[in-house]
Amino acid sequence: MAVKIRLARRGRKKKAIYDIVVADARAPRDGRFIEKLGVYNPGTNPAFIVLESDKAVDWLLKGAQPTDTARSILQHEGILLRKHLQVGVIKGAITQEVADSRFEEWKGSKADRKATAADTLTQKKDAEKFAKLEAERKVNQARAEAIAKKNTPPAEEAPAGDDAEVTDEVSDEAAADAPAEESAE
Repeated sequence: MAVKIRLARRGRKKKAIYDIVVADARAPRDGRFIEKLGVYNPGTNPAFIVLESDKAVDWLLKGAQPTDTARSILQHEGILLRKHLQVGVIKGAITQEVADSRFEEWKGSKADRKATAADTLTQKKDAEKFAKLEAERKVNQARAEAIAKKNTPPAEEAPAGDDAEVTDEVSDEAAADAPAEESAE
């Protein structure tokens, strides 16, 4: 009997959640399974994965073959590395303590990479938000300038050349004489 580690779909329409199960290869996708190893929810960012790693390693050592998607999930969670290290312990190449220390070292570096990825994602979202706000500010400023230009009355055009200076001087003198005449009356 060929045994597979694969995903069984559940959840509602367009909101899939998958169970990571060990099943007979001949069983239908959502049908009978031997054992449930965990849950995978790709709808969140980052994807939510809960997995019983000891059971998964045990099934891999027994010869269960993961599907492509299940393999990528197992690799992401470090299950395939644990299996690899456990095979080394079984063959006598390394001791259990060395295998455990190597796995813990990998797990620590994985946590650092996850934190860095989350920070990068947050920074990217903030930068995109800031860029959108700046573009919106520019558009709003251009609109305000266009409205202000539209609402201001057109300025009277003065004649060009020497006549303009003479007209300005005459109007200045007339303005100065006008208040004097009003105060005399």
